[in-house]
Amino acid sequence: MSKIYIVGAGPGDPDLITVKGKKIVDTADIIIYAGSLVNKDVLKDARKDAEIYNSASMNLDEVIEVISNGVKDGKKVVRVHTGDPSIYGAIREQIDMLEERNIDVEVIPGVSSFVGSAAALKKEFTLPDVSQTVILTRLEGRTPVPEKEALDKLAAHKASMAIFLSVHMIDKVVDRLTVHYPVTTPVAVVQRATWPDQKIVLGTLENIGEKVKEAEITKTAQILVGDFLGDEYSLSKLYDKTFTHEYRKGIKCE
Repeated sequence: MSKIYIVGAGPGDPDLITVKGKKIVDTADIIIYAGSLVNKDVLKDARKDAEIYNSASMNLDEVIEVISNGVKDGKKVVRVHTGDPSIYGAIREQIDMLEERNIDVEVIPGVSSFVGSAAALKKEFTLPDVSQTVILTRLEGRTPVPEKEALDKLAAHKASMAIFLSVHMIDKVVDRLTVHYPVTTPVAVVQRATWPDQKIVLGTLENIGEKVKEAEITKTAQILVGDFLGDEYSLSKLYDKTFTHEYRKGIKCE
């Protein structure tokens, strides 16, 4: 079975592509990249004779045709997605169509924008005694969301939350979240995380809508919600000097 590669390019900074992903991109004969989101600098070391396609102007059938023809000609074909391709990457439909054509797919994971945003904020989603759960979700748009995953229902968990593809509906996001989260819950909106023009807006559910509008953020942004953005938490047991595990014996406190 012939094979193509789907590579996660990371959230923006071209250095955040994995070493494995970069090696595959740099040696490809044909590269199809999501030009509306992927930093073109990810391709700066691509072969000079590589055929490069921007999928922003292509439909699914056109993408599959380029891949299929390339594989048939014995060429190394790479499909480059933003962030990690397994999250809102629309890769399943591509994989299924390619496997129907007897073309195997290898997926190379990447750094998602939700972790790029947490890094930009220097925050940890899973703070002891605050939250040990991260919910990745979105509001319904042209792509529907199952009713059981409606934002107000997910908010009942009061877990750490990363909301994709929804900043243009920030008022609706706030309305749904405040069904369960207090209005004082901290919120961070990170636009174009890890890009040179990255923008961060901090607030609470009470004022984040107004702040986002003032900052003129309408797309390519993460909405991070939860008390993990605050300052109160317990210390981890992992490095507690009194905590024993298989690699370290804890110190007895008298």
